[in-house]
Amino acid sequence: MTKRQKGAPTRLHRRLGHADLSGVGEIRAALRDFLRHRRRPEETEVAELLLSELVTNALIHTRNGAVVTVTSAPARVRVEVRDFVTGQEPAPYVPNADDGTHGRGLLLVQSLADSWGVTMQALGKVVWFELNAGTS
Repeated sequence: MTKRQKGAPTRLHRRLGHADLSGVGEIRAALRDFLRHRRRPEETEVAELLLSELVTNALIHTRNGAVVTVTSAPARVRVEVRDFVTGQEPAPYVPNADDGTHGRGLLLVQSLADSWGVTMQALGKVVWFELNAGTS
């Protein structure tokens, strides 16, 4: 069992460039390292998967990159992915059989996160999810 974080929340903050899909693997590795001594491995794996989905969406569907902020507190982890495109609010949908592997990201977030949402900004939006400690 890994040590749980005690005290004040800690943050990981990264900016990813537009269409830099190699950034998805890099931010997953940064998240894994950040959560290594703060969360159980299964919690970290869920956070990595959901972060990958949100970052991939932001990089594919926007032209100005994304900013990732992860906040780890004793009771929860909150992951935020901010893009800079106004007027595009994401929504989960059920893909048809011809979609292959596309279109399932927000369904995964909706299914695996303890809570999630979208916060519209003056420029762009923040798509976020939270995982409570001890859940996966």
